[in-house]
Amino acid sequence: MKIRLLVYFFRQAIQSLVRNGMVHAVGLGTMVVSLLIFGSFLLLFVNLSDWVEGWGENLTMSVYLEDGLDEKMKQAIMRHIQGLEGASVKEYISKERALEHLRAALGERSDLLESLSRNPLPASIEVIIRRHNPRRTDPAAIVKGIAALPGVSDVQYSEEWVNRFRNILEVVRLTGFIIGGLLGAGVIFIVTNTIKLGLYARQDEIEILKLVGATDWFVKIPFLMEGILQGLLSGFLANAILFVGYLILAARKTFFLGVAPIHFTFIPFDYALVILAVSAILGLIGSFIALGRFFNL
Repeated sequence: MKIRLLVYFFRQAIQSLVRNGMVHAVGLGTMVVSLLIFGSFLLLFVNLSDWVEGWGENLTMSVYLEDGLDEKMKQAIMRHIQGLEGASVKEYISKERALEHLRAALGERSDLLESLSRNPLPASIEVIIRRHNPRRTDPAAIVKGIAALPGVSDVQYSEEWVNRFRNILEVVRLTGFIIGGLLGAGVIFIVTNTIKLGLYARQDEIEILKLVGATDWFVKIPFLMEGILQGLLSGFLANAILFVGYLILAARKTFFLGVAPIHFTFIPFDYALVILAVSAILGLIGSFIALGRFFNL
């Protein structure tokens, strides 16, 4: 008997969705857009987090050398760097080559460099330190040791930027929660009004059901299922569109701030399930609000 009732309620919910197709289509589209905005934010946040963590696994350092440094001192600095745990010299960039890189980066504005009377850029040694054991790798101590070497004018390392990006990501995470809350409130408003229109369209039918002895919950359950179905369908479509967007992004080589490539991955499966679950819950809440207001009239 209970199964037959569930089948009846489900059939009624489907019929209501079809009967008010245009209204539900507009509400569905708006819900999909709202969930898609949140899902896109989630996709970018997950990939940026992975990018920052991946970039932070290996330290990259630029060791800037003083002008007029002889070959012997330069080799001594390189030997010291290579003696550090996990360290390797990626390349030596001379003053001339640094100027060429700057000229290439400026592109059409490279003529600005023609007025220079001398090359102001220092030579540098690009260093990679592979962090096999991050707890034992103290970047501040390594930088301090290299900076104290004779002939070294300055040292810049990627850990500083990674820490800055992590702080930015925390702000972005908080912003995402706020945006998600606002979008959730919008979805509830949409579902509430969509269900309310369906209730008014079937007002005569509901009154007849009440006259023949139907309980309030007998009338309410199909509308609650209608809200859940609308939410689930919106979440499914949002995930599908998000996956198509991911495939487009994954096919392109994307650089963030021109520093390192981002290898896009789709949001974890449990995140996609969360989007589905949240959309269904929001649909249920919207239905409850609409039914509460209608039956209190």
